[in-house]
Amino acid sequence: MSEQTTTKSPGRFGRLYQGLTSIDFVGRRKIWFTISLLIIVAGASSLGIRGFNLGIDFKGGSSWEVLAPHATVQQMTNAAESAGLSQPTVTKLGSSTFEVEGDLNALSPSQQTTVTDNVVNAMAKVAKVNSDQVSTSSVGPTWGAGITHRALEALIAFFIAVLIYISARFEPKMALAAFAAMVHDLLVTIGVYSLFGFQVTPDTVIAILTILGYSLYDTVVVFDRVRDNSRGVLNNGNMTYSEMINLSMNQTLARSINTSLVAILPVLSVLLVGAYILGATTLQNYGLALFVGLVSGAYSSIFIASPLLAVLKEREPRFKDLRLRVASRTDRLVLTPAAAAAMTNERGTTTRETATGTARSNVIQARARKQKRR
Repeated sequence: MSEQTTTKSPGRFGRLYQGLTSIDFVGRRKIWFTISLLIIVAGASSLGIRGFNLGIDFKGGSSWEVLAPHATVQQMTNAAESAGLSQPTVTKLGSSTFEVEGDLNALSPSQQTTVTDNVVNAMAKVAKVNSDQVSTSSVGPTWGAGITHRALEALIAFFIAVLIYISARFEPKMALAAFAAMVHDLLVTIGVYSLFGFQVTPDTVIAILTILGYSLYDTVVVFDRVRDNSRGVLNNGNMTYSEMINLSMNQTLARSINTSLVAILPVLSVLLVGAYILGATTLQNYGLALFVGLVSGAYSSIFIASPLLAVLKEREPRFKDLRLRVASRTDRLVLTPAAAAAMTNERGTTTRETATGTARSNVIQARARKQKRR
């Protein structure tokens, strides 16, 4: 009596985590680029019409804080407006502290003093405390302009450092693709802030620099696999540069998704639990910028950087010739990432052992079909 052994093929998630998917990232690049373009254009239009909702650290202004356990945001807003403060921004810090911000730069010094005293008295009345328990601070427009200038300098220095590092570590075209992905993340984050009127604070700038670093990390992971495959799979002459990019993307897709989720979920917890449920709104500005940027960075590292690299590299004469040679081959067998993995195994390139069985099956089936046609 013989036992029949059946090998169960991996499901959708199994193929994903074994690097056996065959998603055509490069072939569908027009879809990815169009989605990004629509978001960026919408954000740029909003920026031109509405501009930014800048915090007092950038545009200058005054702020007042008071401890008021039994007050509400609406009560503080009404009190500030009745005291002569135009369009005040009221934020609840924690569970019982309120912060009111307003721009007094257009007023004369005497008018600023009058409005400041009125706001202090109004907030103290709502909080049912003495006026000396309301703290006041002011930021001049010159200091705010200096903060903006230094933020731009930090951003430019970061971009230059990235271009130099990736050009030295990989190659200039990879540096250009990574730079384009980071600019994409920056434009998307800026556009979202303008579209929804989120306030731009120093925390926002810090968060943007953080998310650019994250986006670069995920892109470098993919590019590292691209470099390895260009030395192995690409030398077999069985696939074009774009197909090799697709192979690399499918091999690292699970890692990219896991990395993105590990980064996004804690930030989402900070926003939902920390800011909205527990009332720790001091984390809101930083967490909001991180969340928007991390989502955009996850998208750009998968759907922007690598397809753009394929477009740039396919213009080189040697890869144009490779495309023609691959297209003219009648015995071409590498049709899927799994089959490509098997072909590279035969030539000494290390890949996932779990892919070998499925890969070789694909190659054998392809050979059988060709023999049958003959």
